[in-house]
Amino acid sequence: MKKIFLTIISLCFISLSAIADDKADALKFFNDYVEAANTYSPVVTTLYSPSAKIIRQVVKPDGTTVDVYTDTATYIKQMKLSQAVAKARKYKNSYSNITVTPVSNGYKVSSLRQPAGETYKLKTYMILQKQPNGKWLIVEELMQTKEQIFLKYAK
Repeated sequence: MKKIFLTIISLCFISLSAIADDKADALKFFNDYVEAANTYSPVVTTLYSPSAKIIRQVVKPDGTTVDVYTDTATYIKQMKLSQAVAKARKYKNSYSNITVTPVSNGYKVSSLRQPAGETYKLKTYMILQKQPNGKWLIVEELMQTKEQIFLKYAK
């Protein structure tokens, strides 16, 4: 009986350790993403699942929001085009209030994003999923934006 109890306790500690390691890995992935995005690295486009759910939540001047969805391929194409302009302008985002919480399909990393030169902060989250090969990918992303141009793509 004592051996069974010790085995169960050991398995619990191992499981909790693995969960803590994955949570730390998810946070590291997020920080690596921020670094890649802020240095305009082409690596950033490889961090998304080919079937990721991409949502831009447009914050209208009156404070209401509208969700705009796009597919990963279109998003990555747009990202590559905008990187040159962002790099020339030395545009960067800073993130605060970062939290990592387990969800059914991975880890949700939520934060507030502050665009360069702005005083306001916008909500953002990513759902990160560890792949069978051990690589982490973004499977869902929501970023708020005040760029009203996205509204023409709203459905």
